[in-house]
Amino acid sequence: MKANDAVLIDSFLDALWLEQGASPHTLSAYRHDLTAWQRQLASRRQTLLKAQPRIFVYWLEARNEAGYQLRSNARLLSSLRRFYRWALANGLTECNPLEGIRLPKVRAALPNTLDEDEVERLLDAPDTSTALGLRDRAMLEVLYACGLRVSELIGLTLDAINLRQGVVRVLGKGNKERLVPLGEEAILWLERYLGSARGELMSDVTRPALFPGRGGGFMTRQTFWHRIRHYAVLAGIDKPLSPHTLRHAFATHLLNHGANLRVVQLLLGHSDLSTTQIYTHVAQARLEALHAEHHPRG
Repeated sequence: MKANDAVLIDSFLDALWLEQGASPHTLSAYRHDLTAWQRQLASRRQTLLKAQPRIFVYWLEARNEAGYQLRSNARLLSSLRRFYRWALANGLTECNPLEGIRLPKVRAALPNTLDEDEVERLLDAPDTSTALGLRDRAMLEVLYACGLRVSELIGLTLDAINLRQGVVRVLGKGNKERLVPLGEEAILWLERYLGSARGELMSDVTRPALFPGRGGGFMTRQTFWHRIRHYAVLAGIDKPLSPHTLRHAFATHLLNHGANLRVVQLLLGHSDLSTTQIYTHVAQARLEALHAEHHPRG
């Protein structure tokens, strides 16, 4: 990679981190896309700020032939456009070479979710006669009651929970804080867990992790994901799950029971309402299925 292009990419990523608090995962994705684009340009003796649109078009054609999905290409184009918007705003270029390129619209994929009976079976799966089982039951209850991201859940500290007020303080994307109601069931299981199991799992209860992993530190995403898949098997759930399955169920079930989309947005910590709107499709699909099953003219 030419030195100037490398510096440009680093400067752009630094700006994303400093100005918007972008996560390491997000920064890594942008670096991957920009580096791949720079290599395409370098093979034709061009640089990031002197790119010709036709090169991107040729690259898209090659990616399509290689089997890349429309969604992947759309994300790539979005990343590169954001870089060029930054370059324009900082006077590094006079135009966005990709401004006129359009891709077919990508329809938002409906997330995998669970119905309410399946959620109940999953929540009931841990053996709460053990300290580990009680910890896991409390984790699952909080995850479903609050619609948290897995990273938010495993990052919870003891002082983030206020059982008297019935809320949890969540540190979300971009280090943005939000308060989310816990609900009666989550509070009940947290009280049981904090009353006995947490002390059994930690040699030093002053350590901050609310739900400790091995050694009393914060649990890893991989450990939690292993646990939830284990309980899905015990509950007889054979649907494909994702780390966000209970988050999706939280949003879908709220909407199915009449919650306002804006409220769901706030609870999920989405900065843009359009991100939350995918769940209206999930709820609508459920309503259509119920109509077809139960209406005499369905």
